[in-house]
Amino acid sequence: MKQYFIILVGILGIAIACDTTKDIASTDKPKLESDTIHIANDKIEYEVTIIDAGFQSWFNTNARPRNFYSQNYLEARNRVWVLEWNRRAMNPYQFNPNLYELQINYDSNIDYGYEVNYMIYNYLVYFQLKNKQRLGMFMPRI
Repeated sequence: MKQYFIILVGILGIAIACDTTKDIASTDKPKLESDTIHIANDKIEYEVTIIDAGFQSWFNTNARPRNFYSQNYLEARNRVWVLEWNRRAMNPYQFNPNLYELQINYDSNIDYGYEVNYMIYNYLVYFQLKNKQRLGMFMPRI
């Protein structure tokens, strides 16, 4: 009886091990192709241009899929982080002017749409992690 049990467990183990591989989750991760990224919302005619050599590869490997965060979440983070970014850009003697070269023209009263907010959010997360900066009270998370 003991031998039959061992043989049955062995056959069951082989059958389970030989099962075909399955996709655990289909990820709808966006892919970027260039180091210069243009994000535009055609409906309201706003455009974001990101020129950073490392952002493309970071985005392709680390960014959450679109619609992972709600637009309200992205707007709330962008509002705080952009205000702090602009404050630092206006104080080149207090903060590294090589990091904060230009201000970001972001008005929280305008609905830029999901795509623009999504890309600004991801760039600001990338920037904070890469440069070990913290823009405001929210920790950047991937």
